[in-house]
Amino acid sequence: MAKKVLVTGADGFIGSHLTEILLEKGYSVKAFTFYNSFNNWGWLDTLSEKKLSEINIFSGDIRDPNGVREAMRGIDMVFHLAALIAIPFSYHSPDSYVDTNIKGTLNVLQAARELETEKIMITSTSEVYGTAQYVPIDEKHPFQGQSPYSATKIGADRLAESFYRSFRLPAAIVRPFNTYGPRQSARAVIPTIITQLLAGKREIKLGMLTPTRDFNYVKDTAEGFVAIAESDKTVGEEINIASQREISIGDLASEIIKQINPNAELICDEQRIRPEKSEVNRLLGSNEKIQKLTNWKPRYSLEQGLGETIEWVRQNMKCYKPDIYNV
Repeated sequence: MAKKVLVTGADGFIGSHLTEILLEKGYSVKAFTFYNSFNNWGWLDTLSEKKLSEINIFSGDIRDPNGVREAMRGIDMVFHLAALIAIPFSYHSPDSYVDTNIKGTLNVLQAARELETEKIMITSTSEVYGTAQYVPIDEKHPFQGQSPYSATKIGADRLAESFYRSFRLPAAIVRPFNTYGPRQSARAVIPTIITQLLAGKREIKLGMLTPTRDFNYVKDTAEGFVAIAESDKTVGEEINIASQREISIGDLASEIIKQINPNAELICDEQRIRPEKSEVNRLLGSNEKIQKLTNWKPRYSLEQGLGETIEWVRQNMKCYKPDIYNV
C-alpha cells in the first residue's frame, strides 16, 4: 500500500514540483494549500487534470493548529514547506514571518507528536548560515540571523531539533541552497533577470552583483527532499542540498543576458540592495553529508537548468510583472 504523504506549501514553487515527483514515485499525496476564497491552488492549478485528480487537496492555514492537525491525520510522512520566504518583505512585516515560519512549524511538530507521524521533513534555508565564514559550508557552520526571514527559519529549525531531542520526534531538517527553475516568483534573482530580458528591456535592474550563490535546479532540490525522506539514516539530522558550485550574481546575469539579448546591460537599482550587514555575501554549500546518507547527487548543470527555466518563463510571461520591483 502506498505511503500517505502531506506536502505543506504544495501550491508554491518547490512544493508543487515536489508534489509532482512524489506522485510519479507512487506516493499517495495530500497537498496542503493556503486557503483563499477564490479556491486558487497556486501552481497546482497548472497541472494536468489527470495529475490533479490523483492529489487530495486540503485548503487551510499553516498558522492554525486545528487545521494542521486535521490535515495530518492518517498521514505517514510530512514535507513541511509552507513558509514566507521573501527577504525584503521580512524587513517591514517581521511579525508575519514569526507567525507563519515559527508558529506554523510548531503546529506541524505538535500535531506530528500527537498523531505519532512516521517522519517529518522540516524545510530550512541556506540563509540561516549568513555570509560564509568558511567554504564549502557544512552543517556545522554557525548560524547568523542576517534578516528577519533567516532569524525565523533558524528558530523553526531549532524547534524541530528540540522536538527530536525532547520527544524523539522523527524529524529531519532539509536545508536547500538557492533553488531556481520553472514557477519561481520574480522576487528571486533568476526570474527577475529573465523576465526583464524577455520583456525587451535593455537595462536590467538588479541589486548587488558581487555576492555569490550556490544554485540548485528545482528538480534536483525536490529529489533531495525525497532522498532524505526515504533514507533511514536522516532522522535527527540537518542536511544541506547543495550543488557545491558557486557563481556571482553579476556572472550569472551576464550568462543569462548572453542567452537572451547580448545587447542588454546591468544597472544597480538602489531599492534592491539589502542593508549592508544584512547582505549575505557568499554561499557555497557542502553536499558531502547528503551524498553520505542518501543516494542523491545533482543531475542538472546550471546551463541545463537555466535553459529549461528561460523556456518556461518565455511561455508564461503572463504570470510576471517585469515593470515593477517584486519584493
